[in-house]
Amino acid sequence: MSIPSPETLSAKPNRSDGVEARNRLLDAALQLFAEQGFAKTSIREIAQAAQANVASISYYFGDKAGLYRAVFSDPRTNPPLPPEALEGTDVTLEQAIRGLLSSFLEPLKQGHVTQQQYMKLCFREMLEPTGAWQHEIDTNIAPAHLALTRGLCRHVGLAEADDDIHRLAFTISGLGVMLHVGNDLYTQIRPGLVNSPQALDAYLDRLVSYALVLVDAEALRRGAKTQASTHFSESTSLQVP
Repeated sequence: MSIPSPETLSAKPNRSDGVEARNRLLDAALQLFAEQGFAKTSIREIAQAAQANVASISYYFGDKAGLYRAVFSDPRTNPPLPPEALEGTDVTLEQAIRGLLSSFLEPLKQGHVTQQQYMKLCFREMLEPTGAWQHEIDTNIAPAHLALTRGLCRHVGLAEADDDIHRLAFTISGLGVMLHVGNDLYTQIRPGLVNSPQALDAYLDRLVSYALVLVDAEALRRGAKTQASTHFSESTSLQVP
């Protein structure tokens, strides 16, 4: 079954009580869609779990398909990252990498359970596709990845991204993805790394540093020793407090 894109949904007023009611529906729908999937979840179940009436789903989201899309693209769990944030004229490579990795870490501040549910929703969507995951790739993931590769190319003096630049971009993104996929491991082995907003902010600083080292290693591998060593020495993110 194909899910309509968010552009087909009409905007609703952002009154404070409306935002709260809308978020309750999104939270209830996230839990049920993640546990049961799109097809096996009814709008009546969602409304009951959110302590709302069925008509409110129509008001805010149009129908069940619109609600599913809204859950999938909820900025609280899936913050948008426009390509211009990664390659604007005034955006440095360090800023681009920080923005990318921050988009992975910020949702974790919503809480362990919420993010677990969102990851389960993503995996279920891959196994039982409705078109939502492909839409996410086309509109968010692929444009951000390509923007990052262009920034990496400029840094190493390459006109066009080759396989190694794409590998590097995927590896940098993977630093953030691991915090979601392996969240249970963190909480069992070293919970202090991820159990507070302050811990996550510290983790972000380290991941940016690690990513910049990877970039410099690739530049060195390509023979751009002068450029890489200059970047290494001038980057404040690489200084150990």
